[in-house]
Amino acid sequence: MNILVLAAHPDDEVLGMGGTIKKFTKKGFNVKIVIFATGISARRSSNYKNTENYDVDDNTILKMNKQIEKLKIDAISASKVLGVSDIEFLDFPDNEMDLISNLEITKSIEKIIKKFKPDQVFTHSGFDVNVDHRMLYNATLAATRPKSKSKIKRVYSFEVPSSTEWYFPSQFSPNFFVNIDNEIKSKITALKKYKTELNKFPHPRSTIALDAIAKKWGSVSGYNNAEAFTLIRELTD
Repeated sequence: MNILVLAAHPDDEVLGMGGTIKKFTKKGFNVKIVIFATGISARRSSNYKNTENYDVDDNTILKMNKQIEKLKIDAISASKVLGVSDIEFLDFPDNEMDLISNLEITKSIEKIIKKFKPDQVFTHSGFDVNVDHRMLYNATLAATRPKSKSKIKRVYSFEVPSSTEWYFPSQFSPNFFVNIDNEIKSKITALKKYKTELNKFPHPRSTIALDAIAKKWGSVSGYNNAEAFTLIRELTD
């Protein structure tokens, strides 16, 4: 079974479905993670904190580029915790993927699909405050549209704490749940590899909040801990 995970930024893959990824790799499934945008650079600051400025000087850009490379190392470390060795980084602009045509993003996904031949594809929810998440969702729908001889049987979307729940006009409404009772510890360990992206509770991107979210979806689905997804499309023979 080939599982393709399309994430906009480093740490989205862990926040959204780290436990499910771990469950897949424990079963021997072949999981590939693709990170589309660089992360960090949208903050326009080299100290990992957001600034209200848009323009940025050359020295700050240089420092941020070094931090982007460090973030990639953290992503590789996190993926190893989840049992994944196949992780690919693209170079789309952080929080500015709306400046790129949907066609270009779609084509990049199509190339990955053609080479990897996934059975299932996971990506962001379209109900999300982050523009990169929404762009990737739309492009994924286009890239995975049903075709003759398509191997993709299921397409899912996941939530990302500190982003999806803040999209107040609409709401992430899951209809598919995965028991991660045995994987929640690995998920939290993987998130801790992203030292610069962790926040203190009550921020949603904290270990305490992540544990609480798993228990929330567990209470909805009859498990102690669960991850929630929306099944977008399923094809059966």
